[in-house]
Amino acid sequence: MTGLAADRKRPGRRPLPALIVLAGLGLALFVIPLLGLLGRVPWRDLPELLSSDLVSDALRLSLVTSLTATGVSAVLGVPLAWMIARVEFPGRALVRGIVTLPLVLPPVVGGAALLFALGRRGVIGEPLNEATGLLLPFSTWGVVVATTFVAMPFLVITLEGALRSLDARYEGAAATLGASRWTVMRRVTLPMIGPSLVAGLVLTWARALGEFGATITFAGNLQGRTQTLPLAVFVALESDRDTAVAISLLMVVVSLAVLIALRERWWRAL
Repeated sequence: MTGLAADRKRPGRRPLPALIVLAGLGLALFVIPLLGLLGRVPWRDLPELLSSDLVSDALRLSLVTSLTATGVSAVLGVPLAWMIARVEFPGRALVRGIVTLPLVLPPVVGGAALLFALGRRGVIGEPLNEATGLLLPFSTWGVVVATTFVAMPFLVITLEGALRSLDARYEGAAATLGASRWTVMRRVTLPMIGPSLVAGLVLTWARALGEFGATITFAGNLQGRTQTLPLAVFVALESDRDTAVAISLLMVVVSLAVLIALRERWWRAL
């Protein structure tokens, strides 16, 4: 009882009423739009709306491109995070800044940058098109490139934080027992950062699933080829408000489920 009484007397245990009010207003900023969306959902027609050709095409394309972007992010992002976290080299801070730039860069600007670099007349896009005939803009692979560009930083910063906080003594012990660098990476490092890797991959997928600005700028908005769920919402808002609301509800449910499932795992990794 004495300890409990002492805890109650400690400063900061009781929140200030003014802070509670401000926190409530901040929470309302997020809750009210969701309530507005729920209030407009045509619940009776929801199954029919979600089974329309527009939604089914966009859903299929969103799943294919977001999962592909997540796979590409895993192949490229894990080594990149390891290099930033473990390798000392000149300009490391600049590299980290460039990698995390898409997190704060307007997606439309990122899409424009991709278009100037990988478009038909782009610095890399033109010779690539001449050599292979591959044209990324207005193609499904263009959607993958755009979503990978904006989503992979989530995986990189998650893994970088995990690698920095990893106790290197376990890796050192494995090395002293004769394990090669690849064995240490495969048998010690990756299992220890496994939870952070899973969290980073899920967040990368969720971000890729919800990408809009870079996709529409770089890949366009063609149904069945580049029109993902967010782009379908954009189109439906002009002609079919109920379909737009139904798709929005679907994406809110998926995104909220991902964040709740991850709980505090990602935030601790940062």
